[in-house]
Amino acid sequence: MSGLIPPFTLETATQKVRMAEDGWNSRNPEKVSLVYTPDSQWRNRAEFVNGRAEIVAFLTRKWARELDYRLIKEIWAHDGNRIAVRFAYEWHDDSGSWFRSYGNENWEFNAEGLMQRRFACINDMPISEAERKFHWALGRRPDDHPGLSDLGL
Repeated sequence: MSGLIPPFTLETATQKVRMAEDGWNSRNPEKVSLVYTPDSQWRNRAEFVNGRAEIVAFLTRKWARELDYRLIKEIWAHDGNRIAVRFAYEWHDDSGSWFRSYGNENWEFNAEGLMQRRFACINDMPISEAERKFHWALGRRPDDHPGLSDLGL
């Protein structure tokens, strides 16, 4: 994600969002942490995370709990070194109960294109397995898979 630097155009902001989606769908905490500044600050729901080591620990816990995680992100707005994103992801817990989590993120980047601040608001909605909409093999969402708007989300 660090190859694209601010100020962002619609094209580069959209690329940044897709690269973030791809990274999170890898479910590799160490790899994902490298797109954030070493002193990055997060607010994720009610949890505050500071720095790459805490990001790795947070993501490790997250993906141990949120099984078969599949995420779609979509750009909402951009300006200068900031991007606003909406997203949804599907996952199940260890008892097999499925959820779709919806949210918004506000991102701020440094001059090198690393994310220095991330603020996320997320709500979880229980769904049945039949209500799932994200049907691709674990990992990167295929380019021809519908996005959030296409899915009516």
